[in-house]
Amino acid sequence: MDSPVSNGQPCERLCEHSGSQITNPYSKHCVELRKIIHVDMDAFFAAVEQRDHPELRGQPVIVGGDPGGRGVVATCSYEARRFGIHSAMTAARARSLCPQAIFLRPRMEAYREASRLVMGILRCYTPLVEPLSLDEAFLDATAATADGILAVQIAREIRARIERETGLTASAGVSYNKLLAKLASDWRKPNGLFVVPPERGLTFLAPLPVSKLHGVGPATVKKLSSMGIHTVLDLRNMSREALIAQFGKTGLWFYEIARGIDLRPVQPSRQRKSVGTERTFPKNLADPKVMLATLQQMAGQVAARLQVLGLAGRTVSIKARFPDFATVTRAHTDAQAIWRTEAISALLPGLLAKAIPTRLPVHASVRLLGVTVSGLVNVEAVPPEAGQMNLLEEAVDLR
Repeated sequence: MDSPVSNGQPCERLCEHSGSQITNPYSKHCVELRKIIHVDMDAFFAAVEQRDHPELRGQPVIVGGDPGGRGVVATCSYEARRFGIHSAMTAARARSLCPQAIFLRPRMEAYREASRLVMGILRCYTPLVEPLSLDEAFLDATAATADGILAVQIAREIRARIERETGLTASAGVSYNKLLAKLASDWRKPNGLFVVPPERGLTFLAPLPVSKLHGVGPATVKKLSSMGIHTVLDLRNMSREALIAQFGKTGLWFYEIARGIDLRPVQPSRQRKSVGTERTFPKNLADPKVMLATLQQMAGQVAARLQVLGLAGRTVSIKARFPDFATVTRAHTDAQAIWRTEAISALLPGLLAKAIPTRLPVHASVRLLGVTVSGLVNVEAVPPEAGQMNLLEEAVDLR
């Protein structure tokens, strides 16, 4: 998780560009005068397929793994979402919810080309563009609005150009920081635009479930719920000291975002160091076979994310946390970067065997497991392995 830092621009200069008052009583900074836009393509992979294959328009389309195997839904059209299907759901479950759904192998080359066009449009308005994946990005439009142009006008024009030049639709959110801009882009999906001005930030946040906040995952939601914290307003009513006592440094982050404070800058040159996922279990796992199956499922999710980001990695690591909260990590590093579910999964039995005996007897339990790939490189720099399908042609287990 990114930690809150200043945006690198003098606060006084930002203030000169606007005569408005800072309206957030919790803020000690001029960050509310920033103009941040979050652009998120609508059902991106599925939308590209429907654009390129008109016969798929209006149909429940699912892009992802084989529903007959361990495949995972990468994304699905809005027609499929009406059946309760969503990203990261197993393809088998998606098939049971919507037997008539059309399952497609991912065509990463087509998605990357569409992404290249979209990112090029964004950079026409500001060099401060931070891609998060192939289908979404943040823009800092503060300087672009210095001469009186409204950020909402820029967002509106960006959306129009994307649709006109790519045949795809995008949703956008405009606000004074990343947190609120991303929440705003989700508010009117699909093909929508929503603005959260500084004077509305706290009101907008108050009723939202804490699960909507950046950095708040399922395990944290469960812990907050046990503390009687369900909404952002509930979180805001907690003292800084109480949150830090419960969550350490992350508690300070929760304290700030509940008050609409997010100082993270838009970073055009940001380089991701790792891609991973972890899960805390409601009941500890004691069966090594279940542990391995869980790790393999996570491998599919990590491989999916790597593919969406266009990355591969040389190091695969697992993390195991035990009932006494002791944590063990084990890693394997190879000369060749990998991205495939199968390649990651092949390393897991050995890593798990090394992790468990070092701490507890073989039949002991774990409360958390995680899989991470690091040592990342652009997948285009990785030569296809002999006898294996290229990433851009492979139907892998997706996010």
